[in-house]
Amino acid sequence: MDKKCILIVEDNELNRKLVRTLLHLGDYDILEAEDAETALQLARHEKPDLILMDIQLPGMDGLTATAQIKEDPELRNIPVVALTACAMPEDEKKAIDAGCNGYISKPIETRTFLDKVSSFLDCDIVSNTLERCN
Repeated sequence: MDKKCILIVEDNELNRKLVRTLLHLGDYDILEAEDAETALQLARHEKPDLILMDIQLPGMDGLTATAQIKEDPELRNIPVVALTACAMPEDEKKAIDAGCNGYISKPIETRTFLDKVSSFLDCDIVSNTLERCN
């Protein structure tokens, strides 16, 4: 089985390091971006299997970047999972409305994080929602 590649979009260095460390434990290839503009460039060039998108980023926010990804025919089938400290029900709705396929709140629960990530990689995407999950 090929290693899956995950793009981490996170401006906070400590949060990015935690996610990177956990994903290394899961044996994933990792790309990293500190801002949405860099993330869009990496996504177009590398076509990762999953994007973990912080919502609050400097410059373009993560929801705007997600909307651009979902409008791009070459990128729209890449699952985008919101990573955010905003954990109110309306925040989750905003993320889904912007095109995110899922939502993981911060602080990250380290014991379950890899299982959550794996579940997003095992799903088929239909109309920006996760239709079939293993």
